[in-house]
Amino acid sequence: MATTILGTGSYLPENIVSNDDLAKYMDTSDEWISSRTGIRFRHISNKETAAEIAYYAAASALKHSGILAENIDLIIAATITPDCLTPSMSCILQEKLGAVNAVCFDINAACSGFIFAMNTAHMYLQAGMARYALVLGVEVLSSILDWTDRSTCVLFGDGAGAAVLGPGEYGIQDFIMGSDGSHGKALLCSGRPLRNLYSNEEAANPYVHMDGQAVFRFAVRQVPECIEQLLKRSSISIHEIKYFVLHQANIRIIQSVAKRLQVNIEKFPMNISECANTSSASIPILLAELDKEGKLQRGDKIILSGFGGGLTWGAVLIEW
Repeated sequence: MATTILGTGSYLPENIVSNDDLAKYMDTSDEWISSRTGIRFRHISNKETAAEIAYYAAASALKHSGILAENIDLIIAATITPDCLTPSMSCILQEKLGAVNAVCFDINAACSGFIFAMNTAHMYLQAGMARYALVLGVEVLSSILDWTDRSTCVLFGDGAGAAVLGPGEYGIQDFIMGSDGSHGKALLCSGRPLRNLYSNEEAANPYVHMDGQAVFRFAVRQVPECIEQLLKRSSISIHEIKYFVLHQANIRIIQSVAKRLQVNIEKFPMNISECANTSSASIPILLAELDKEGKLQRGDKIILSGFGGGLTWGAVLIEW
C-alpha cells in the first residue's frame, strides 16, 4: 500500500500586516519589498501561540481526513519556533487533540522541515510501525526576527499547515533529502548562551541572520538538481508533473527554478504574496490551499520541494 495524504489543513493568524504597515516603522516601501520578493502581506500573530496555530491546522486536517485523533499513531511537528524547549510541540499538540495513542517528536530542518517530517512518517508507515500519522509545519517566526532589520523582518510570516497520512492506493512514490552543514551559517539563529557555574558566555544575537545572496544561489542550484534526480530515479517525465509545490521563500527563486527546469511558471503555484515566508509551514499551507480549491485530482502527479537553513533540501513525488 502507498502512503496517501488523507486530509490537509492550515491556519494563518488573523492579524494581517501589509508592506505599507511595515513602512510606518522602518525605511521600506511596498514597491521595494514586492519587487524584490513578491511579498505584499504576511500574517503576524498578536495573540496565538505556536501550539494554538498548530492545533487549528491539525484539527482541520483531521476533520478533512475523517480519521479520529485517537487513531493517530504518530505526530511529527516540524518547527524552529516552538513555544518551549520541552515538552515538544508534538507532545503539546497530542494533548490538545486528544491523540492519546500517538508517538510524538519534533524535527528541526528549517524551511525543509515539512518535507523531512513527511518522509520520516512515510518510512514509519511503510515499515508497519504506524498506520496513521499527522505531520505538520508550524512557525511563529515573528518571535525570532529583529524588527529593526528591514533586510530580514519583511520576509517572514507566521502560520501552520498539516497533513494526515495513511494507507491508500495512491500517494508518495519516492523522495530525496539532503544536507550541507558546512554552509549552515548562511541562515542562522543563535540559541541560548553557555551559562553555568563554570562558564558565563556572552549572549549572541538572538535573531535570524541571513546571507540572502548565498541562500539564493544555493536554492536556484540545489532545488532543480534534486527535482531532476527524483524524476530520473522514478522514471517520470517532467511533463507529467501537474504542480511543483515549492517552499515559498522568494518569487525570484521560484521563477529561477522554473526557468532552469524549463517548465512553465504556471505549474508553480504561489501564495507568497499573501503569506510571505513561513519556513516549515509554507509547503503544507500551500498544499492545503490547492486541496481546498479542488485543484488536485485523483492521479495527478505533484512534487513538493523544500530548501533552507541547515542547509537542508528535499523533494517528494506524490501521485494524488
